[in-house]
Amino acid sequence: MNIALFGGSGRTGRELIAQALEQGHDVKALVRTPEKLGITHARLTVIRGNAENRADVFRTVEGTDAVVMALGHTKTSNKDILEKATSHVVAAMHEYGVKRVIDLTGATVKVPKDVKQKFMSRFAETLMKTLASDLLRDSYTQKGILEASGLDWTVVRCPRLSEGPKTEQYRTGYFAFDKPMIDRADVAHFMLDEIEARQYVHDYPLIGN
Repeated sequence: MNIALFGGSGRTGRELIAQALEQGHDVKALVRTPEKLGITHARLTVIRGNAENRADVFRTVEGTDAVVMALGHTKTSNKDILEKATSHVVAAMHEYGVKRVIDLTGATVKVPKDVKQKFMSRFAETLMKTLASDLLRDSYTQKGILEASGLDWTVVRCPRLSEGPKTEQYRTGYFAFDKPMIDRADVAHFMLDEIEARQYVHDYPLIGN
């Protein structure tokens, strides 16, 4: 499978690239500074560009079978980067007939099927609303764009990301976190698996330990 990846230079993005290549996929990754990626492979095509640039996004999606998005806000990014990038991705997917997209967002993005979370998760949500309101607002806008896209989307919602080896021992679905934390390697494993597993098409699964 040929996968278009957005957000590949981030820590979760690099894990997605490494695992996708390990699984035998071809990857096209759009990154601002390819020199900082630190990964080279015969099946990895690195495109220098910006996810907010329509032409760069279209070049990345062209000729692929599925899209994986692990974008986030940085100190220098625009407040609506997720909205702009996702709008371009959806347009490109329609242009090139690509249907499957997996998006990563935070567990503080809520949906009606959610169960009541424990204190630490509710506290984290309060902090997000207070300290990262721009990110939260942009995440909800991104979610709405995918919902209206007509594509086969899955929005994976994760708590705090940590560093650790892939265990493949994680929960997905709708549940209360015992500890709101998950290793990036396991998040990457689930996102890549869900491309073809299609267990959560048009759904918003949480992932946690």
